[in-house]
Amino acid sequence: MFERFSSGYYLGELYVEPRDGERAVIQRADHERVNEQLYADGEGVERLDAPLVMKVDGGHIPVGGDDDVPSGTLAIPQELADERLPDRRNVLLADADRAETLLRWEGWEPHVNA
Repeated sequence: MFERFSSGYYLGELYVEPRDGERAVIQRADHERVNEQLYADGEGVERLDAPLVMKVDGGHIPVGGDDDVPSGTLAIPQELADERLPDRRNVLLADADRAETLLRWEGWEPHVNA
């Protein structure tokens, strides 16, 4: 779904569509698979529900999982959508380190395993 693009990002192509709702989402199984492949370090029990951080049209957005979204689709809040959606778009996915930094700027704290 995503290939290494640079030192901080992976590149993929998704069908991007507007949605009613406050957060951006992709299909839950896709979300968990990407979390496991790109964000997990293989040590101990790791959460697979941490937000992914994607860059679409110049802006970073946290992305959750949702069972009602088709595979290969990124559904973004209506207020972030432009008049050209729905459409296939190149999407950048921040790697684990960059995503954590971007999320912390927004006030998100990762779950600490005991």
